Amino acid sequence: MLKITFMGAGSTVFVRNVIGDCLCTPSLREAEIALYDIDPERLEDSRIILEALNRNVNESRAVIKTYLGAENRKEALRGARFVINAIQVGGYDPCTITDFEIPKKYCLRQTIADTLGIGGIMRALRTIPVMEEFARDMEEVCPDCIFLNYTNPMAMLSGYMQRYTSVKTVGLCHSVQVCSSTLLEELDMKEKLEGRTELIAGINHMAWLLEIRDRDGVDLYPEIRRRALEKNRTEKHKDMVRLEYINRLGYYCTESSEHNAEYNPLFIKSRYPDMIENFQIPLDEYPRRCIEQINGWKEEKTKILADGKITHERSREYASYIMEAIVTNQPYRIGGNVLNTGLIDNLPADACVEVPCLVDGSGITPCHVGRLPEQCAAMNRTNINVQLLTIKAARTRKIEDIYRAAMLDPHTAAELNIDDIVSMCDELIAAHGEYMKMYH
Repeated sequence: MLKITFMGAGSTVFVRNVIGDCLCTPSLREAEIALYDIDPERLEDSRIILEALNRNVNESRAVIKTYLGAENRKEALRGARFVINAIQVGGYDPCTITDFEIPKKYCLRQTIADTLGIGGIMRALRTIPVMEEFARDMEEVCPDCIFLNYTNPMAMLSGYMQRYTSVKTVGLCHSVQVCSSTLLEELDMKEKLEGRTELIAGINHMAWLLEIRDRDGVDLYPEIRRRALEKNRTEKHKDMVRLEYINRLGYYCTESSEHNAEYNPLFIKSRYPDMIENFQIPLDEYPRRCIEQINGWKEEKTKILADGKITHERSREYASYIMEAIVTNQPYRIGGNVLNTGLIDNLPADACVEVPCLVDGSGITPCHVGRLPEQCAAMNRTNINVQLLTIKAARTRKIEDIYRAAMLDPHTAAELNIDDIVSMCDELIAAHGEYMKMYH
């Protein structure tokens, strides 16, 4: 029987979407689904919702099992063909709150703090040791599995797995799938959606829409650039940062404006507080989302327990399509995060890059892209610097390497001096306690 293991199954909303997709996919419907988490309540919540989905959309054809705690981790992984990762080490409380509140004391403000910046660095450093444990278990009990990583910071975690373990790893996001459609819709170009072709490449959360053409092969970028400039000049809206990217760099990128506002030194600046309003940047956005998601799940859980009714339609998340393509040997194209083995010529070889990949019965094959426009590659490299230094710190376990990663972070360095960066890192490491005890 095909076995699919979900690590971090307490991520209830996400496990519902991804495993729900599997239950709607003919080649995956009769799989054994192994749910693993360290939180018994969250794990039970996910079991409840997936059992209900299995009954309602899959005639109970899948076998769902739960595994709690590190002592049961190997059994959860044993014999898995696919392993999906969605863990969040330290969770919203205390770790995410800490990643926002301590930097605020140093006047360093963030929006999402899960990919780059001091929040992304800390999240990676407490997550990589856990994923290292996963890797050693997978190498022993499911050495041929494919590891589908959804956990952020994507490039740091996937890059670590790809460089320092033998586990076949691809990082997955949901930004690529909606990048061009979001852009065309917000610029009132919906008539160009059908039949369009595109090329997207770069790094996770900052991959570039390099080409976009309509069904007749006409380049849409001249009109996109004109409309983006006009939209930002005449109205306030939630995607102003990315449209400013088009105006200044020439290209649109995959992830949202609230994310990209904190990946560079250009938009969140204490000396220019009016820029927050001018570019509609939602500071402290991620904590707000966490609270809303927690409350929303409580309401949904109550409804499910009351009548057991729940349904699902297959989403655009890549995971089920990857598994289907490999199991059936029917080709499928994704945007995947993989090691830069000569795929993007003007980015470092050690970088984890996001490029088109072909998926079929032979696995996941990344495609060569060539050179990015130099300004796009330059913006990517400022982020890659931090990613590679954070990975190095996770390897050496030395606090001085953590300082270096923070010192080279574009937003952090633009706001703080060296002494404050060091003090902030020390305070964060101390506050995270057991989660950071391996660093010295």
